[in-house]
Amino acid sequence: MNTPRPVLVVDFGAQYAQLIARRVREARAYSEIVPHSMPVAEMLAKDPAAIILSGGPASVYAPGAPQVDPKLFDAGVPVLGICYGFQAMARALGGTVAHTGGREYGGTTLRTRPDATVLLRDLPAELSVWMSHGDCVTEAPSGFTVTAESPGAPVAAFEDLAGRRVGTQFHPEVGHTEHGQRMLERFLYEVAGIEPTWTPENIISDQVAEIRARVGDKEVICGLSGGVDSAVAAALVHRAVGDQLTCVFVDHGLLRAGEAEQVEKDYVAATGIKLKVVDAADRFLGALAGVTDPEQKRKIIGREFIRVFEAAAREVAASGDVEFLVQGTLYPDVVESGGGTGTANIKSHHNVGGLPEDLKFSLVEPLRTLFKDEVRQLGLALGLPEEMVWRHPFPGPGLAIRIIGAVDRERLDLLRAADLIAREELTASGLDRDVWQFPVVLLADVRSVGVQGDGRSYGHPVVLRPVSSADAMTADWSRLPYDLIARISTRITNEVAEVNRVVLDVTSKPPGTIEWE
Repeated sequence: MNTPRPVLVVDFGAQYAQLIARRVREARAYSEIVPHSMPVAEMLAKDPAAIILSGGPASVYAPGAPQVDPKLFDAGVPVLGICYGFQAMARALGGTVAHTGGREYGGTTLRTRPDATVLLRDLPAELSVWMSHGDCVTEAPSGFTVTAESPGAPVAAFEDLAGRRVGTQFHPEVGHTEHGQRMLERFLYEVAGIEPTWTPENIISDQVAEIRARVGDKEVICGLSGGVDSAVAAALVHRAVGDQLTCVFVDHGLLRAGEAEQVEKDYVAATGIKLKVVDAADRFLGALAGVTDPEQKRKIIGREFIRVFEAAAREVAASGDVEFLVQGTLYPDVVESGGGTGTANIKSHHNVGGLPEDLKFSLVEPLRTLFKDEVRQLGLALGLPEEMVWRHPFPGPGLAIRIIGAVDRERLDLLRAADLIAREELTASGLDRDVWQFPVVLLADVRSVGVQGDGRSYGHPVVLRPVSSADAMTADWSRLPYDLIARISTRITNEVAEVNRVVLDVTSKPPGTIEWE
């Protein structure tokens, strides 16, 4: 992609490094995350428009703690230090960092000084900010102006406008910091002089031009899962090369109610994409018959997906020169894999190792610089149905891992019906976008006694698992209104045969996982 000059977020092990990068993107500037171990020469070779030093868990004085090479500050690149990055910056430039015994964690009152000219300019004299530190800067480096203090940090922010260097002990990227996004934007726009051009429209036009130049007149194939990542990636490639793209949708019979139809009808109608549908439900269910172990289920589904996709790819390739495979790889996937390169792999949520040796393609990954929220905005700009763009993440193995026990058609029908009710009620309540994911789990090998009508029943329980998260690395159970939970429970037990009990999973991640299997 013809991306703008990046804002480099130097990761010192912070839990918020990705959040900083996302906040920069929200300010319509392009960001990349790099490890603190990257040599300064390599950072500068990326021609950064600005550099942000993230927080981190270490003390700057601890043995082996990561430090900032002072050469970074000789290059004239605008720098913002945050928390640990603020302290490392201060120390590298000759300031003083000390362990005073005064710790600040969570919401803290910041007192701004009247001579603040950039980040804190014209903000209230007292702000609530998010702190997380034991050490603190006690003396700013020469040439810096102290612009704020807190009870535990005599130097809570400083600036050197001549050198285009600023820093904060607190975390402006965290939502709990008042005016935090405005502070970041002031750094980007006023200190670094960055133009806010990272928009869906510019991303689309740049990516379309790059795909056209790379693909030429070759054919392209894409495996659609029904999820937003593959849907947006395919729509973007289709915008670039039209009917040179063929999408393959493997219907393994493990999707939720209405999802196969959404791909086959709504998506095709919105995009005009050439779609090859493979109805493989009988094949997958046959391979899964009697299998209860979740890992075995995943391996079977992954193996069968490869075989089905392989056959479909050969059919597509028989009628054209197919050289490229589209994948919906996102930026967090790239960061967490260390930047991953190599031959084509079906996306990891299918839990497979890759395509057969004789079916290698060159990868087209048009979303590999984007976060999930940016992908959704891109999908809307490309005209995709909102129901698909805002679809909750869904596991590649589908409902097979939401059935505790063996998978068969009857159990799938029960779970689809219960899941559809939960989704309908969540949508009707207007809370769809407040929930990251809402698995409904069928305890197929469990029976519980109930009373339905005038007699006793002996049915299955289902589990509701609504969770809230930013990235699925950690998650908490969603505090949905009790009346909503009650409506879902009443409808499921009234409308879904064989289900007589609904329970709510209130476990966070960790220690639990989002899915049960």
